[in-house]
Amino acid sequence: MSTTASSRLTIGLIPADGIGKEVIPAAQQVLEAVAPSKFEFLHLDAGFELFQKTGVALPQGTVERLRSECKGALFGAVSSPSHKVAGYSSPIVALRKALDLYANVRPVASPAGGKGRPIDMLIIRENTECLYIKSERIETLADGTKVAWADRKITETASKRIGRMAYKMALQRDAVRRQQGVQRVPKVTVVHKSNVLSVSDGLFRESVLEVSREKEFEGVKTEEQLVDSMVYRMFREPEVFDVAVAPNLYGDIISDGAAALVGSLGVVAGANVGDHFVLGEPVHGSAPDIAGQGIANPIAAIRSAALLLEHMNMGAEAGRIHTAVDKVLSADPKALTPDLGGKGTTRGVTDSIIKLL
Repeated sequence: MSTTASSRLTIGLIPADGIGKEVIPAAQQVLEAVAPSKFEFLHLDAGFELFQKTGVALPQGTVERLRSECKGALFGAVSSPSHKVAGYSSPIVALRKALDLYANVRPVASPAGGKGRPIDMLIIRENTECLYIKSERIETLADGTKVAWADRKITETASKRIGRMAYKMALQRDAVRRQQGVQRVPKVTVVHKSNVLSVSDGLFRESVLEVSREKEFEGVKTEEQLVDSMVYRMFREPEVFDVAVAPNLYGDIISDGAAALVGSLGVVAGANVGDHFVLGEPVHGSAPDIAGQGIANPIAAIRSAALLLEHMNMGAEAGRIHTAVDKVLSADPKALTPDLGGKGTTRGVTDSIIKLL
């Protein structure tokens, strides 16, 4: 029986800037292949390139259509400049706030059956506050020199909310491992710097630890790690980590760094998760140096699409995507894209994944 239009799920697609315009169409092709006639796609605008043309980085219509018409969405990449541009603000940060996508979920795992250390960690980053509230100002002192200030916001509510998600996901991961016959005590590592930032990081730490003492999570082990030593241990012994939870800035840094453990930013997926909406987002940036050349790695975007499916209760389809990606990563290295040392193309890698679904 064919799937009727009314029963299809609408997925918003926001390629945005740079290679986002190449990897999001690749992810769309994989979704169409893994579940034919299941999805409808809504193409939406956002990004710095849009801002340069229109003066608006995130049209209100994009937000409204995501809310009213879509079950989930995929975001490509944004080319936010490193210098201040009058009137511009990052559209992905704005989307996270507008849709209350309070958790950034980033799995970092080595391919199943691959060589080397078996890495399987999940980094959960608080997505709505910390320094990313973008409350900054510059003052000029009496001697004519300037001083820059930035406000940092950490709340008990947001910290407990992200902590609770971390512990729930640790239990979910443990349940999956048990089904696979793997015995491992679920663990959450709370990342902070409260030895220096005793007020703001102190509140984050105390809030998450309070969640850890709830009866529901008594089977989950808790450890703490200062953010600088977290980076050190992550590179020395990444296999010891299960779930890590961190404030916004630290989570951003350690998840990008963790991508080096599995080869490239081009293979690490991400999802911005709220209670009512999920926005898949690959960890990599817009890569303007290779945009338009057809060599961008589509795997992070494709894995992000699989994450989206997991949160839409389509675990079987997501599993097929993950398995196909792992097989491609473990096959001919020359067929992979240049960021992984190969000579492959975006199209070639995408086609290889689709053939294995």
